[in-house]
Amino acid sequence: MSRRFLFTSESVTEGHPDKVCDQISDAILDALLAADPASRVACETVANTGLVLITGEITSNAVVDYAQIARKKIAEIGYTFPELGFSDKTVSVQVALDRQSADISDGVNRVQHADADPLDSVGAGDQGMMFGYAVDETEELLPLPILLAHRLAEQLTRVRKNGTLPYLRPDGKTQVTIEYVDGRPVAIDTIVISTQHAAEINGTTDRATILEILARDLRTHVIDPVFDGATIRPTDATILHVNPSGTFVIGGPNGDAGLTGRKIVVDTYGGAAPHGGGAFSGKDPTKVDRSAAYAARYVAKNIVAAGLARRCEVQVSYAIGLSKPVSVCVDTFGTGAIGDNEIEALIASTFDLRPAAIQQQFRLRELPGDRNGRFYQDTAAYGHFGRPELDFPWERTDRADALRTAGAEAAAAA
Repeated sequence: MSRRFLFTSESVTEGHPDKVCDQISDAILDALLAADPASRVACETVANTGLVLITGEITSNAVVDYAQIARKKIAEIGYTFPELGFSDKTVSVQVALDRQSADISDGVNRVQHADADPLDSVGAGDQGMMFGYAVDETEELLPLPILLAHRLAEQLTRVRKNGTLPYLRPDGKTQVTIEYVDGRPVAIDTIVISTQHAAEINGTTDRATILEILARDLRTHVIDPVFDGATIRPTDATILHVNPSGTFVIGGPNGDAGLTGRKIVVDTYGGAAPHGGGAFSGKDPTKVDRSAAYAARYVAKNIVAAGLARRCEVQVSYAIGLSKPVSVCVDTFGTGAIGDNEIEALIASTFDLRPAAIQQQFRLRELPGDRNGRFYQDTAAYGHFGRPELDFPWERTDRADALRTAGAEAAAAA
């Protein structure tokens, strides 16, 4: 029997209060790693009306101006209007940072013996489980709902910043519902866009008129460009909701407090796969919440790119202070060309999931310095996965050929 269902994912713009905090935390991480690649960073940001609080634990030889980094990022996002209640010019930036716990530091800095593998010298910075996921329904091997939600959010920001729709303000959310039949996307069921805007648009403050202008302009300048040339496009049957709660003038940290790490489902797979619980932003690569989640995505993406499965979820887990994963588990949801146990064996022989090996392969400590102090902050809005224009190293499929060959050999031997 044919199975039909609807699946929804959301994204947020870089001006969403939680995303403001993610980007400030990652801008601080970039600055510290660019100046001192050995920095240990767990930076949390809180934002509210007129206030940014930077807190957490940092051990580094770098000297950076935390307040200036925060103000620069706030201005880049677009909060330059004091009347919005949150502005780079008027915000109070408070800093309350400690050094990394000596107990955690001892666990991460494992004792190195002369005959030991150097990649065993770094233990996981915490316990926990991380998930990676890939599916062949898009070129990026991401689920279609989250990919489209991100693209709409990016376009919403683009037309604000380039002056196409100058009345838009930084805060916004997007949501896409896809109809699936037998596990494959077939139609766009619903699109939701909520965007902050000026109190007056095109000379009017009338609520009904403003909503009509928004619906027309967002269709023309946001939705149509995102779906231009796409195989699956909105139709007359697609439901469109624009600012369904009405006008949206009060937004950003003036409307809701923001906090680093509160959009982890937006950051990953839009709910199509589990998330281990740990946030990404503000954390240096010894934190496996971040680095191992990137590695798990790399593994899953290469498995799908190799044709070993149409859909793949990889779970990897760690114990604090230990370098080797406690477990690795694969689920291909019945789409595998070979068995899940055989794929797990290929992972063990193809990928090194120790924290030091992940950092080394992806150059996670060097990239901020190589990219003029800007790397992690670019992951902090519109998703940590996909986005080929930013060349995230965990998004490469350079192990797919080796996996394809090994998979064929495993299938022949079965």
